Amino acid sequence: MESRNRPPRTAATTRSGTEPEPRWEPRPDGGRPDGRLCAHTRTAFPEPLPLSEVCLPCAAGGRHQIGLRHCLTCGHVGCSDSSPGAHASAHFDDSGHPVVRSLAPGEEWAWCYEDQVYLDPAPRGRPDSTAPASSMPESVWDYPRPPALREDARVVRVECAGHVVAETREAVRVLETSHPPVFYVPPSDVAAELLRPAAEAPTWCEWKGEATYWDVVVGSDRRPGAAWSYPAPAPGYEHIAGFFAFYPGRMDRCTVGDQVVGAQRGDFYGGWITAEVRGPFKGAPGTGMW
Repeated sequence: MESRNRPPRTAATTRSGTEPEPRWEPRPDGGRPDGRLCAHTRTAFPEPLPLSEVCLPCAAGGRHQIGLRHCLTCGHVGCSDSSPGAHASAHFDDSGHPVVRSLAPGEEWAWCYEDQVYLDPAPRGRPDSTAPASSMPESVWDYPRPPALREDARVVRVECAGHVVAETREAVRVLETSHPPVFYVPPSDVAAELLRPAAEAPTWCEWKGEATYWDVVVGSDRRPGAAWSYPAPAPGYEHIAGFFAFYPGRMDRCTVGDQVVGAQRGDFYGGWITAEVRGPFKGAPGTGMW
C-alpha cells in the first residue's frame, strides 16, 4: 500500500464535458465507503506512455528502486514508498496527479493517492484506441506539462504535391498544455526519399531536447523546414527518437482518420487542430508567454 500520510489534494482537472469509460475501478475491499467510483479513474484516457523504464532520480543516484509506479496523468515513472526515495509519492505531492499504476511484471492494479484506494481493471477494459474517447472535444488546457506521449492507432496521413509523404497507424501524439497535439510518425512509415536536411539551425525543447529540421522535396517543389525530428531525445522521450513530425500548414493536406487537420498559428509551433480539440491555442499574437 502507498503512504496514507499525504495531505488532501485538489483532483486533477478532467476534460470539460467528457465522461470516458473508466479504465479502473476500486477493489471491493479497498474502495470508498460509499461505494462510488474513484472520480480520478476518468482523467487519463488514453493512458500516457511511461516516460522512462526506471526511476530516473534513483538511477542517477545509483540507488536501488523497488516497485515502479506509472503516473496515469503525465507518464512519470517513480519508485514506490517501499524505496527510500518514494519518488512516485513525491511526484504526487509536487503535481497533484492522483492515480498511478504498478509497472511490476505480472501486476495489474493502480492506486489513487487522493482517495487512498486500490484500483483494479474495470470489466470493460480499455476503450478502442481507434475510436474517439468522447464526442466532446478535449481542452488543450487539460494537457500536462511536461508533455505526455500517447499512442494513436488511427490512420495519420501527410500529403504534399500529389505524393503521400507519411502514412501510419502507429503515430504518437505529444500532448502539452495550451498546444494542439503534435503527431509523430515512425520513420518506417515516412517516404524518406522526399526528405532533405534543412538549412534551419537545430532548436532546443526544454523537455524533448534538440530538434533537427527537414525540407520536404517533391520534384521541383521544396517545402523548407516542413518536418522535424529528435534523433536523440531527452530521457523520458526516447520513444519518439527518429520519428518525424510535420507542420500541417506547410503540407497540402494532413488527416487523422477522416478529419482534415488545421494548422496551429505561428511560425514555430506545429500542432494539429481537429474537431476533437479546443483552445484557446498558444501561437496567436500575444500568447507567447502562455
